Amino acid sequence: MTENVYHTPALLEPTLDLLNINPEGIYVDATFGGGGHSRAILQRLGPTGRLFGFDRDIDAFQNAPDDPRFTFVHSDYRFIPNFLRFHGVDKVDGMLADLGVSFHHFDSAERGFSFREDAPLDMRMNQSGEKTAADILATASQEEIESLLRAYTDLKRPGAIANTLVRARDNSPIDTTGRLVEVITPAMNPKNLKKDLAQVFQSLRIATNDEMRSLQILLMNSLKILKPGGRLAVITYHSIEDRMVKNFMRSGNLEGKVDQDIFGRIQTPWKLVTRTPVTPDEQEILENPRSRSAKLRVAELLSDNH
Repeated sequence: MTENVYHTPALLEPTLDLLNINPEGIYVDATFGGGGHSRAILQRLGPTGRLFGFDRDIDAFQNAPDDPRFTFVHSDYRFIPNFLRFHGVDKVDGMLADLGVSFHHFDSAERGFSFREDAPLDMRMNQSGEKTAADILATASQEEIESLLRAYTDLKRPGAIANTLVRARDNSPIDTTGRLVEVITPAMNPKNLKKDLAQVFQSLRIATNDEMRSLQILLMNSLKILKPGGRLAVITYHSIEDRMVKNFMRSGNLEGKVDQDIFGRIQTPWKLVTRTPVTPDEQEILENPRSRSAKLRVAELLSDNH
């Protein structure tokens, strides 16, 4: 089942199949969004199964299914263990995180996620959050702006773009998406303009929502909240996320540092369910072009001694 208005979930069937749903189990959808993945999980749960859906955007609550087995939690997924304890849950059978931005955010111009329409440069997933993307551009140093562009894009000239932004803000604030596009377009290669604009917007969104730190906390928390045999499924959309997830599932740590025993066997709390990432087939990309960069990785927790 898909949610056409708010979001169409990527890799729905393979994700559900690889999570290996236990009908009586407890599951977490860390990125509830349009609820497409959650509704599909509920279809596979029995009467005593439970599902917790987390989303930091209160707009997502409108998609919450009316089902006694489902609990919606308005929170960043970095706080999952706290809320599970509040609901009397210690360990879960599986957790899913789809790290893509909901269509709702791109298509709601006033949220400032897209360069296609002029709007306030907001980009906050949680509207009660403090810093907007405009605030970052107003207060960050040129070095800090260049650093986030280097970290979250593969743009050829991040230094030149950072310099352009700092010089432009001295004349007038960069507080709308249209103003941002106007400022940085001259510093970009016209042949790759849309792709490069998308990368600048992506880097600002990641910084505004502290997405990499949240992902690090989510991954480390998975070791605490999954039962032995429980599965973690993560869908990523850019190489920075994917590399972090790949390293974590291979090694059990964020650095990707692989420890070996005296026999040369890799010491890791995970068994890889997917050796290589699952990607959308041609039919899914045709039906949902925004899924084309999605990569699904799944791992199973071997032991809770880590």
